[in-house]
Amino acid sequence: MFSCFHDIIKSKTTIKLLQKELETMGENVNDRLEQAMHGQPELNIDEHRRYLGSLRERVFVRLTVAEMQDKQTIARFIRHFADFAHYQILINGKQQQSTLLNQVIMTASKKDTKFRLVSDDTARTEPEATGLLVVAPTAINEEQIDFAAKYPAQ
Repeated sequence: MFSCFHDIIKSKTTIKLLQKELETMGENVNDRLEQAMHGQPELNIDEHRRYLGSLRERVFVRLTVAEMQDKQTIARFIRHFADFAHYQILINGKQQQSTLLNQVIMTASKKDTKFRLVSDDTARTEPEATGLLVVAPTAINEEQIDFAAKYPAQ
């Protein structure tokens, strides 16, 4: 008789476990269907917009659109180009084309540094928008990314 109760209790426990598993599976199936219909949910949308599709945690240095039009700033950026050798440079492709921007692109080509022009919706043209980023392939969590603060004029 005791064996019979033990089997009943064991069966109820098994049924409860199966019910929980089926509920979880149902949630997973619904999540997968939602992703298939609407695509993978985007994380940190505002951050992607501010950092030309990248994330703040990957940024080594940032220049604004206004800084990209300043001769001394670009000259200082080019002087420190060796610091950026192991990174990729993302350039706002919507900003006004200039000889200064061309100098950055030519220097990146000469130094064999990866660079990419970003002209999608993340690229904006306001003076305080991102003009150029030096980014790592993974998170580096650099505390100071402002170019003028990191490389002050001397």
